[in-house]
Amino acid sequence: MGYFVEVEPRVKIYVEDVGSGEPVVLIHGWPVNHQMFEYQTSMLPKYGYRCISIDIRGFGQSDKPWYGYSYDRLSDDVRTVIDALQLERVRLIGFSVGGAIAIRYMARHSGRKVAQLILLGAASPSFTKRPDFPYGNTVNDVDALIEQTTVNRPQMIEDFGQKFFFSPITESFRSWFQLLGLQASSHGTIAVAESLRDEDLRQDLNKILIPTTLLHGVKDKICPYTLALATHKGIPGSVLVPFEKSGHGLFYDEREKCNELILKALRGLQTTK
Repeated sequence: MGYFVEVEPRVKIYVEDVGSGEPVVLIHGWPVNHQMFEYQTSMLPKYGYRCISIDIRGFGQSDKPWYGYSYDRLSDDVRTVIDALQLERVRLIGFSVGGAIAIRYMARHSGRKVAQLILLGAASPSFTKRPDFPYGNTVNDVDALIEQTTVNRPQMIEDFGQKFFFSPITESFRSWFQLLGLQASSHGTIAVAESLRDEDLRQDLNKILIPTTLLHGVKDKICPYTLALATHKGIPGSVLVPFEKSGHGLFYDEREKCNELILKALRGLQTTK
């Protein structure tokens, strides 16, 4: 079932709601949308989980306003969805920039209604290198993505997709994945890339005090594995699981392992209730 939640006047967020039981809220990565999780949301409801997948503003079927693409605003949108649906004991799953948004949600909203955090290839704690943070991408790398988006967005998405997966994928899968990116707005794609470039989550990490699992591809060329190590170090008590045969798209590179570990983490929380 799909529907819209108004997060502020004249801005509605699309939500795909599948299954019943314990709520699992999923936040997708850049520059795609909630459909990237189809190999997870077609599995989890079989085990008693309600999957609530969000298209962040500017992407997928959500409204595409000119403004509102900071991590603060995007995390506020997540809170509005959680409150509107009256969810409790949420399991929050974020991939790539979705992981960054989830981390900001935990810090900005004190983990409101969230019982567990699962980060997949998270763009955290900083997507770009800084004078005191030597990991990640350069600002010039991200500026080049932004420039290519303004000139030839379809080619940017195709080129970006070439770096996404470590395992071979079929041309039909590649075309489908590229289509997800094309459903976004150009200005939203650029604005979230700017947030990826400029935002810093290092001060957010120690505010996360709930069970947290990090799954991250060792071969990741977009969010290098060193980012996972830094995020793991910053989140008290977090668990980091490396995916030796995965790039950024670990949810498909090692689909069975990814699904198995997500389910294991979810069930692990159940046993501690």
